[in-house]
Parts: sequence; C-alpha cells; structure tokens
Amino acid sequence: MGLFTRNNQGSTVVKIPPEPKPVDASDIVTPPTLTAVAPVMAAPAPAIPAPVVMPPTPQLSERQIYMQSLKTKLHQQLVERLDVQNLKSVPPDVLRVEVRNLVRDLCNSEKSLISSADQDKLMDDILDETFGLGPLEQLLKDSAVTDILVNKWDRIYCERRGRLELSDVRFRDNGHLRQIIDRIVGMVGRRIDETSPMVDARLADGSRVNAIIPPLALDGPAVSIRRFGARPLQLEDLIRSGAFPACVMDFLSAAVQARCNILISGGTGSGKTTLLNCLSRYIPTDERVITIEDAAELQLQQPHVVRLETRPANIEGKGEIAQRDLVKNCLRMRPDRIVIGEVRGGEALDMLQAMNTGHEGSMTTIHANSSRDALGRLEVMIAMAGYDIPIRALRHQISSAIQIVVQGARLSGGKRKVVRVSEITGMEGDNIMMHDLFMFEQSGVDSEGHAVGEFKVTGIRPQCLSRIESRGIRLPADLFARRSVATE
Repeated sequence: MGLFTRNNQGSTVVKIPPEPKPVDASDIVTPPTLTAVAPVMAAPAPAIPAPVVMPPTPQLSERQIYMQSLKTKLHQQLVERLDVQNLKSVPPDVLRVEVRNLVRDLCNSEKSLISSADQDKLMDDILDETFGLGPLEQLLKDSAVTDILVNKWDRIYCERRGRLELSDVRFRDNGHLRQIIDRIVGMVGRRIDETSPMVDARLADGSRVNAIIPPLALDGPAVSIRRFGARPLQLEDLIRSGAFPACVMDFLSAAVQARCNILISGGTGSGKTTLLNCLSRYIPTDERVITIEDAAELQLQQPHVVRLETRPANIEGKGEIAQRDLVKNCLRMRPDRIVIGEVRGGEALDMLQAMNTGHEGSMTTIHANSSRDALGRLEVMIAMAGYDIPIRALRHQISSAIQIVVQGARLSGGKRKVVRVSEITGMEGDNIMMHDLFMFEQSGVDSEGHAVGEFKVTGIRPQCLSRIESRGIRLPADLFARRSVATE
C-alpha cells in the first residue's frame, strides 16, 4: 500500500516560486582571496558486519522420501523375520552375511523399481540401522570427520579439517535419534532417561560421546561425538601439521623421560588429549602407569597400563564412583605414574599430593585459557571441594608438584597449536613464579582464514635441564637459544 503526504484539507498543494529579481552590477561583491586549505575528510563509517544467516535445513526430494520410507518398511520386515534367540550363537561376520542376504530377498520381493546401486545403498543403510548407529555410520566411516554434532534430528554438523559444515545426514524423527542414543549408552552399561537426562559414553573405536535429552534439551535429543583416529598420532605427525616445531618436541619428550610432572591446558577441542597421548610414548616401558578418566578416551602407547573409569550413580542415586575415589584407590595399586584424563574438582588436591609423594612423571589436562589461568583454576577447584587451606600453602603445593605447563589452543581456521610451554620455578612471596620457554605469536590469517605466525624460543634456560641431564638425556646446546622457528 502506498503512502501519500497531504495537507489538512486532504488536497495536494503545489507552491510556485516567485520570479527572480534582476541582478545589478553594483550588487556583485568580489569575495576576498582565500588561502587554500586541505579539505577535512570525514572519518569512514565503521564497517557493519553482515548478519549471520543460518543455512536452511536441506529439504528431501520425493525420491529421497520414498527411499527413506522403503528403508523403514524393509527394516521392520527384517526385525520380524529375525530369530533373536538364535542370533546370539552366530558369529558376527556370518550374521552380517545372512542378514544381508535376507535384506536382498526383501528388496527383490518389493514390486517397486529401484536400480542396483539404490538397492546396494538400501542394504547398507538397513545393516547400519540393524548393527550400527543408523545414519551416523556414514559420518563415522569418513576418516576426515573429527567431530559429529547432532543439534536436532534433521540438523547434523560435522567437522572436517578444522571447519564445521552442515551435512546431508538426518534421522527420521526425534524417536529415531533417541533409539540410537539408547543403543550407544547401552553398549557401555549406562542409561539415559528423564531422571538422568545427560550421559557420557564411548564407542567401540574409542570415540567420546555426550548425549542430552529433554527436558534439558529444548529442541529434542542432542549428541556430540569426538572422534579419535584409528592410528594414534605421534609427535612427528603434530610437527608435520604445524602444531609446534621440533625443538618443542625435543624438550617435552626429554621432560617426560626425566619424570617431570606436566599439566596440559587449553580450551575445548584444542588437542589436549591428543598431546597427552603423544607424550605417553616417551614413558619407559618398564614403568607401571594408571589412567583415570570420566569416559575412557586415552590411548596410551605403553604395555604396562591399568585403565580406570568413573561410574555414575544408579537409578536410586547410589553407587557413584568419582575421579577422586579412583585417585585414592590407585595409590594402593603401586603406580609409577598417574595419568588423569582431566581434573575437574576435588581430585586436583589428591593429584598434587600424589605428584609430591613419589609419583613423579604424572600428567593431566585442564580446561583453561592460559597457563596462568590453569594454576588459578587448580586453586578454585580445591577451594570449591571444601578444603580450607591457606592460599600460600596451596600455591606452594602447586609450585612444588608441577614443573611444566603446556598451553594449547584452537586458532582461527581450526588449526590446533601449542601456543606456550612454560616452566614453574617456585614461589616468590605469595605468588607462583613461572617463565615461558617457547611461545607462538600469531601475526594474522592467510587467504583461507588460517592463523599464521611464528614460534619464538625465549632464550631462557629451564631449571629442569639439570634434572634432565642427570638422567643421561642430552639436548642440543643451542636448543634454548633465543630465535624464531618456522613450523611449516
């Protein structure tokens, strides 16, 4: 509808300008001569970023809808024909062959015309629905996918090479997604329901799973899967990817062999667990290592490892085994080193005490934005656990227990790097003293949006070097010489 401007009487008024007055020569005034002044340029308006528009959920074509309904129908027919009691005695490989043959017969019995390629895909999807995790199997088979994030049944994201992207994978509905969640948690003997609507679990390949359902998840069940490669990464792989230079690897590997206690800090997805796995390679094979985790995901590369995992409370709220309980118990298991997947609470104090009482060479991770923040978080965890310890005594415990703090980060473009390696040198007054040995300085981003910069060797000779040399480990004389180091 158009908009019109009218006067009070509702009619349009047209004003006719008066005729111009004749100009007399005496009326003309000559302006004075002015000194030229550079024009004042107005400050450019700040650029307003374009609003972020959420990509629409991909719509299914008529063909896709038909194939999905056909898959559901054939899967129901398959379940009706399977003899569940006899399946338990059949080897898994034989079972998959038999089920595949049965699915082929069901496809052939359908009067609908589908191509052989569609039939093969239909059989694979039904097998994934029967033996695997349904639609998620397609992403789990892709080795380039490192994270799978199910926001809703029809909106699933995955991370490839450090970048999130919306996938074309989807479930039928919330009920279908809930069935897959129940299957995942059932594999590890856990449960999820309205009384316990959150759960941590793991897949057979070691991938970490977190699931949350209504009433906590408002839009329906949500799932987050953190994947780990079939082949454990080595420090050499991280060097090739530009996570840090070789000089950092030389120092960290020597620190592990010399039984320095190491705290790995960083944000979510910054590579803390990956680095911890890599460093475990340098633990001598004749040492006994005990790992403690909420959800087992460490892949230590040692033969003498005992893995412990926490247990949630049962439906009656009883039977919970927390990390702190496992830390106390593992001290009775004659460990040489203790590796805690991540400290989150009161177990931080038990870990520090273990590091100070003969279990040198222990390692753990913590969520923090910087090396200094990591030490502050340790203090907060211990305080929140109800310990009334003078701050000076607590900080002295931290400074004497931990020698090396490694800070990781996920930078622009998704690349993960070790951005700082620091050494704790003791106390000065009430403050913990710490200096940086290696650090990454970001200078910008490249054309693809990836962070670029260079590593700096600060030139400080670490105090733990004497400890390393006393173990017979010799590092290059110029390893700590002040310089910049290229990584790629």
